[in-house]
Amino acid sequence: MTTTITTRFVLLWIGAFACAALAQSEGAFTASGNMLTPRAGHSATLLQNGKVLIAGGISNGSYLASAELYDPATGTFTGTGSMTTARELHRAILLADGRVLITGGAGGTDQSPAAISAEIYDPSSGSFSATGDMIIGQGWHAATLLGNGSVLIAGNGESAQVYDPVAGRFTLTGPYAGPTEASFISTATLLAGGKVLVTGCTEGCSAGMEQTYDPDTNSFSITGGADPGCGTDICWFPGVNTATLLLDGRTLIAGSGDDDFPAEAEIYDASAGAFTSIGNTAAPHEFSTATLLPDGRVLIAGSQLPGGSGDPTAELYDPGSGQLAAAGNMTTGRHSHTATLLPDGTVLIAGGFSAWPGSTASVEIYRPALGQQTAMTPFLLGDAAGQAAIQHAGTYRLVSGNNPAAAGEVLVVYCTGLADGGVIPPQVAIGGRMAEVLWFGKTPGFVGLNQINVRVPNGITPGPAVGVRLNYLSRPSNEVTIAVQ
Repeated sequence: MTTTITTRFVLLWIGAFACAALAQSEGAFTASGNMLTPRAGHSATLLQNGKVLIAGGISNGSYLASAELYDPATGTFTGTGSMTTARELHRAILLADGRVLITGGAGGTDQSPAAISAEIYDPSSGSFSATGDMIIGQGWHAATLLGNGSVLIAGNGESAQVYDPVAGRFTLTGPYAGPTEASFISTATLLAGGKVLVTGCTEGCSAGMEQTYDPDTNSFSITGGADPGCGTDICWFPGVNTATLLLDGRTLIAGSGDDDFPAEAEIYDASAGAFTSIGNTAAPHEFSTATLLPDGRVLIAGSQLPGGSGDPTAELYDPGSGQLAAAGNMTTGRHSHTATLLPDGTVLIAGGFSAWPGSTASVEIYRPALGQQTAMTPFLLGDAAGQAAIQHAGTYRLVSGNNPAAAGEVLVVYCTGLADGGVIPPQVAIGGRMAEVLWFGKTPGFVGLNQINVRVPNGITPGPAVGVRLNYLSRPSNEVTIAVQ
């Protein structure tokens, strides 16, 4: 099989892998240039071109519709189009075709409330446009991209809803499991097996809510059971806890209210359907961020302190040792900020509340202390013209203009950047539509080379140069092309 990978693709792979291995890290927080506008409760989305879309939020008591772009190459912010609705506490999800879905939140007007509305940002035009309204309005809620390219929106009400980016509309899921409706949903985490872990609290926040959503059956089921730590205390208020999918498929949950010191932390094991306490963090982490780093550790940063100001404390969770350790302090105390893993393995930390009630425009960069920063940056193999190193699974012949791919067939995609032993599936988009991942792992005989077996989705516009992209652990790859008939 691997002998059919052409020499020019192997040379490109060796060059990319060598460059990744040379990257170094400094292990520090460093102040960077400010955003154009102070904001908290905003969203930050890494786009396919490597820039970060910062949208909405609140500033000096006013909801924001403005948006701006951060360019890691220059470390500067520039304005882009404004949202159709001013909002904070909304959710922003990168779709398979590179657009960004923005849903709900607080703000808007009496005639056009933010909670019910949704809109799309198109990076090619730098503009926002309204898409279909949600069926159930959502202030604080959670959202995640599913393996089929749709988006699960989980929030208050008796059920969640799913957004279909092709049809541009929302549909209801089956009801939440249990006798009461959800009141606040804090997190929705796509698990390695394709289900979604949803955490929050039930109506009136009288009890914790831990459920899994199955996209195949469009239904919820209770998991884990109520726990005296995260199952109740962490779910009293929306947003106080974070949930981070680890490379081994487990989920780290951490957080607390501002009167809980230190914060609680747990691990959810999807294979057992159970939560296990791992003790406490060193500091409170209400309205904090949690970011999976390239080496598999998790950076937890910031918190709301009593009175509303931000805390600069940060710490790292190491899944290998199961321990939390201090990571130094941010240059600015903050909560309700954003933390975005950039393509080079550093983390962009932006905005939030610093000295209550003022939001800040300050920005800083965190550089991990260990590991190669770019070691897990996904890279699709292709030649200088963009022709992909993708083969027909049945023959292992290269997909080309004379031998195009077809809807429904299985292809072998070659790439670098997948974590050794990691169980989190990469997401592959062909022609802007999510492809079903059938298998992924190491390519036999080639150190550092990975392959992904995918099924070509239906509905792709045929052509000689259909785009293929990989998204792995929230970081997009380069784009290559294949012919599709």
